[in-house]
Amino acid sequence: MANLNKVMLIGRLTRDPEIKEFSNGGKVAKIGFAVNNRRKNQQSGQWEDVPVWVDLKAFNREPGRKMADQIGNNLRKGQQIFVEGHLVLEEWSGKEDGKKQSKMVVVVDDFQFLEKREGGAPRAPEPSEPAGVKAAGEEGMDDVPF
Repeated sequence: MANLNKVMLIGRLTRDPEIKEFSNGGKVAKIGFAVNNRRKNQQSGQWEDVPVWVDLKAFNREPGRKMADQIGNNLRKGQQIFVEGHLVLEEWSGKEDGKKQSKMVVVVDDFQFLEKREGGAPRAPEPSEPAGVKAAGEEGMDDVPF
C-alpha cells in the first residue's frame, strides 16, 4: 500500500517566529500560520474566507541548510510564504491533569518567500540558501509552479 505525507500551503505568519535552541546545538523555529478556505455564506450568498490556523515547525537539520535560522532572521508576522512539508502528530500528557493531548503540526521541508522585504527592496538570499529561494517579483520567479 502506498503512502504520501506531503503538505503544500500558501499563507501568512500569524506571529513572529519563536526560535528555541536545544542543548545539542540544534534549533527549531515555531511558526503560527494561517491559510484561508473559501465558502459560500448560506444567508448572503457571498463567498467568504474562513481562516485555518496551522502550527509549523522548521529545524536546522541539513548541513548548510539552516532553515530555523533563515526563518528566524527573515520572517515576521503578516508575511506571506509558500511552505512544503509533512504532517506530524505530536502527543503529550497534560501538566495538571495528566490527560493525553495531541495536535497535528506541519514540519517544514522547504519554503519560499512570496513578498519583497519591507521598504520595497528585494530580499537577497542568504549564503546558505539554495539558489531557487527568492522573493516574488524578483528575477527568475516566472517558473514558480503556482
